[in-house]
Amino acid sequence: MQERKSKKILIYFFLFLIIGTFHNKDLNELGSVKLDQISITGLDEKHNYKLLKNLDFLKNRNLFLLNKIEVTDIINENSLVEKYSVFKKYPSSLSIKIDKTNFLARTKKDDHTFLLGSNGKFTKVNYENYDIPFIFGNFEIMNFFDLKKAIKESDFNYKEIKNLFFFKSGRWDIETNDGLLIKLPRENIKKSLEMVLIFFEKNEKKKVKIIDLRQPHQIIIDAR
Repeated sequence: MQERKSKKILIYFFLFLIIGTFHNKDLNELGSVKLDQISITGLDEKHNYKLLKNLDFLKNRNLFLLNKIEVTDIINENSLVEKYSVFKKYPSSLSIKIDKTNFLARTKKDDHTFLLGSNGKFTKVNYENYDIPFIFGNFEIMNFFDLKKAIKESDFNYKEIKNLFFFKSGRWDIETNDGLLIKLPRENIKKSLEMVLIFFEKNEKKKVKIIDLRQPHQIIIDAR
C-alpha cells in the first residue's frame, strides 16, 4: 500500500515537471516575440511609406513590451493624421489604421503655401490645386475654428467662400466666389451671417458688392 502511494507521488511529480516545463517554454517563447512587420492604411502610398520609415526603428523590439506611446508620438507628428488606431497583431505584427484630416483652408507662411486641416495642423504643399478658401492675415488656429463653427451654425454655405481676411482687431471679412465682400463684426458672427441670409431671401444678390455688418443691429449695403 505504501509502495503504491510512493509510485503515485512519483508519477505526479514527473507530470508536474513535464507540464511546468512545457508552460515555461511557451511563456519564454511568447515573451521573446519580436516585431517584424508594420502595416499602415489610410494615407496615400507616398505618405504611408514615409511614416513606415519613421517607425522602422521599432522592428525587432519585443511586441509584448512595445510601448504604444513611442508609436503614437510619431503618428501625432504627422500633419495629415486626424484619427488613428494601433493594434498589436500577435505573434509579430503592428497594424495602424489612419483617418486622414480634411483640408479646410489655404494660407501662406514665409512664402510657402500651407493647408490647414480639421486636425488643427498645417501641411506644407508645393502646389495650390485645392478648391478651398485662402486665408489672408496673421491669424491663430482657434480664430479660424471659431469662425468656421459660426459659419456652420448659421447655415451659410462654406463652399461659396473664396477668401477669408483676418485683421489685427480680431475680426474677419469673407469674400464669396461671386465677388461679394461681407465685413463681419468681431462678435456675434453667427447672428450676422444669419442676417445676410435673411437679407438675400428678399433682395437680389448680384446687385450687392459689399455688406457691412460691423455696426450692431445694422446692415450697410454697397451696391456699386
